[in-house]
Amino acid sequence: MLTEIDPFIGTAATSLPPPAGLAATWWWPKPQVGNTHPGATYPLGMVSACAYSGAYPTGYGRYRKNTEGVPEELFDTLQASGFTHFQQSGTGAIRKYYNYVRVTPMVQPLDELGEAWPLRDETASAGYYAATLDTGIRCEITVGEKVAVHRYTFPESSSARVVVDLSCGGLAIEHGRTVPLRAQVESMGRGHAQGTVVLEGVPLSVYLQVDSPGWRQMLWHDRRLIEGGTRLDFDSIRQTTLRPFGLLFMGSARAGRTIEVRLGFSLRGCDQARENLERECGEEGPVFDLVRARTSGRWGDHLSRVEVDGGTPARRQVMATALYHSLIKPCFGDDESPFWPASGPFAFDVCTMWDIYKAQIPLLMAIVPDRAADLLESLIRVCEEEGNFPIGYRMARGADRFFRQGSALAHTALADAHALGLGGLDWSWALVHMVDDLRRLYGEDFLEQGLVHPITHTLDLAYGHHCTAKVARALGDKRLADELEERARNWVNAFERSTGLLRDSEFYEGGKWNYSFRLLHDMRARIALAGGEDAFVAMLDRFFGFGGSVPVGRQAGRPPAAGFAGAVTQPGRRPSAEEMAAGYALNRFEGLNNEPDMDAPWAYHYAGRPDRTAEIVHAALTWQFGTGAGGLPGNDDSGGLSAWYVWASLGLFPVAGQGRFLVNAPAFARAALRVDGGEFVIEASGHRDEPIGADGVEHTPPTQYVRSATLNGRPLETTHINASEVHRGGLLRLELGPEPSQWGRSARPPSVSDARPGGGTT
Repeated sequence: MLTEIDPFIGTAATSLPPPAGLAATWWWPKPQVGNTHPGATYPLGMVSACAYSGAYPTGYGRYRKNTEGVPEELFDTLQASGFTHFQQSGTGAIRKYYNYVRVTPMVQPLDELGEAWPLRDETASAGYYAATLDTGIRCEITVGEKVAVHRYTFPESSSARVVVDLSCGGLAIEHGRTVPLRAQVESMGRGHAQGTVVLEGVPLSVYLQVDSPGWRQMLWHDRRLIEGGTRLDFDSIRQTTLRPFGLLFMGSARAGRTIEVRLGFSLRGCDQARENLERECGEEGPVFDLVRARTSGRWGDHLSRVEVDGGTPARRQVMATALYHSLIKPCFGDDESPFWPASGPFAFDVCTMWDIYKAQIPLLMAIVPDRAADLLESLIRVCEEEGNFPIGYRMARGADRFFRQGSALAHTALADAHALGLGGLDWSWALVHMVDDLRRLYGEDFLEQGLVHPITHTLDLAYGHHCTAKVARALGDKRLADELEERARNWVNAFERSTGLLRDSEFYEGGKWNYSFRLLHDMRARIALAGGEDAFVAMLDRFFGFGGSVPVGRQAGRPPAAGFAGAVTQPGRRPSAEEMAAGYALNRFEGLNNEPDMDAPWAYHYAGRPDRTAEIVHAALTWQFGTGAGGLPGNDDSGGLSAWYVWASLGLFPVAGQGRFLVNAPAFARAALRVDGGEFVIEASGHRDEPIGADGVEHTPPTQYVRSATLNGRPLETTHINASEVHRGGLLRLELGPEPSQWGRSARPPSVSDARPGGGTT
């Protein structure tokens, strides 16, 4: 089992060795920071908890809000003003959401609440986080599915305190604070309290138990104690925008005294919050070690669903942490939807589908299919209640502010789930919403004109029609399927035939080159549009940095490596508009710093050049990921980037919406996926364990190529396998070698035009 997890990977600015060879030619438009946090988490659970500094974007750490280049520091030292709940994981511009219910252990007066103290002696593992405040208080946190448990060990103090701030939320950046709309807090005595705070239109309820015998228990408002008060109610919080409120537990502490704080959360009121707490923690008594052990076991079960043999210690640690990061989000709060009364799965922190649909959702389908099915059921319910499938969905009420990223992305996961027979979804119900969603927002113009800008939405909607047609045809609705398939061919309208690239348009975090090599449903026709396989490969080669040309833009000062374009310098701190424009003008692969082109390396498979895919993926796995806090090349984006790493290391890549995997040389001699059908094993003979940049390599080790393959004992001449073959278990054997072979050069992964006479696009 992969046990070498380091939750601190990605929590600091990118600090990877300077890449060599091909990877040195790639350019990063997004911030050079992973934006992860090391806090306590539960696999796909509702609650997380971590030290809170107010930094961007998770509330942990030291950085200001940034959208490009090297992140700027907000604080000189790592610090915390307490410990909050509900954090993002690896996202970018989420801004103010989450970090609710701050719990602060103090030996200072209440007036000093909100001040931050340096952190030292941090440690973290799956489900556990601990640090010592500069005040001498040792702080430990663990979480369950819907609960958090804090344990504080105090130094000698005549006036120790645990302060619960229910008004806290958001970040310590400009416009970053979350202001409660309404609130109610009740102190019930004997270490029990409860409250509900409405934040971003969502009622978050908490039920607390504090083991502090002999301590006083009081309400406070505006940092002033309310003697004898048992309840606070704010029908409108406007007059208290700058006045925090909450609960306080205070008394003397001998050195080494431990106080345990247990919190149950719910989005459906205090009664359900209490039930959640009692179900996971019982009614009384210290439970920290029990909850920690239970959550650790749960993590062990999830992490054991991917096993690898061999690999250097650094590579194994990066792989283990990538798998861990892939299983933090989305958050599931079953029976907790505050927006509809029905019971059943409720998923939030879908931030965003644009980030996770290509790699992370297929990973969930493979190793936690029950949760993947729950995610889809929840998204269908959102569509029914709010009118469209969301691109991003948070614990917040309001418009989907991520809708410009993409359209119809849920359709890819739904098509895959139907083909796999995943879960117990009502597919007639699902199909209704899939079809209706295609007509909303940008879909209306697509229906009328067959083209929409931003141009990437034309590709999204055409692909969404293709995925929906597959479900309709499988359900026996031939007329609907024919109609949808006809519209699915409009992907061709997005391209300029004269260049083989997308039309000029607006592009989200990229340019036309980054989006021009997506894995479409008709790659045969796409390649023909580019002028044939040779021309298509030449375009890909230019995009990925093959060839000796020196690109326009700032150079890293080193001469081009043989066979590669010149190395580039990544954006620095506060990059100018001119610097960013020069970088975009390179028209270069974003090197896993961002998501738009993360599937592009596998486009070579469709032109009979899997050897090129092997070279690109090998370079990325060698140089773009590492150990330590600076070990990610960009925002992990809810696990989307980490899921890419997991698949690439296994030698597989899911073609989301098409029910197939593309095969490539793996990074380990043996790997196994625990799937519903048993185990799917990938064995690679001739494999060499290769170091990664974190091991101190100076030059990219030679690429290993697939020379031949068998699937369940039968020769595999194609570079793809069906997703169903992976999900039911089996054995994929790969023979690797240091030179490319003819394997995969004569067969191509399927395209929809393969079945049409002449293979045309219209």
